[in-house]
Amino acid sequence: MVEQTEFTLTPRRRGFHLITEEVIRQLPPLPRQGLLHLFIKHTSAGLSINENADPDVQTDMGAIFDRLVKEREPYYNHTCEGDDDMPAHAKATLVGNSLSIPISNGRLNMGIWQGIYLCEFRNRGGGRRVVATIIS
Repeated sequence: MVEQTEFTLTPRRRGFHLITEEVIRQLPPLPRQGLLHLFIKHTSAGLSINENADPDVQTDMGAIFDRLVKEREPYYNHTCEGDDDMPAHAKATLVGNSLSIPISNGRLNMGIWQGIYLCEFRNRGGGRRVVATIIS
């Protein structure tokens, strides 16, 4: 069986944000076994799984990505939507726009230190739309 829902995440500023609990609250009851697929419907934000315990990881990830892909590079052609836009597209390509997470015993089967991240690459990205597909 396949069930699908779409929801909007709380708007957040640029950075790496743990959203595991927010995602779970938006889902219908999970099957005993299956797969959750999450897809973010944006080109300047991404989804990732990473460390859920130490908030320094979130800060460090932001610093790493801002050093990897800088704003206001002279070779950018797409500049009409602000200095953060083209770098946001590049960062979103690096991270990706979807996740697949196994469901076991009616729960997301992630490691003890893993959490779902919204990787927001715009200064003010707004509410991000996510499609959740549950396959059982």
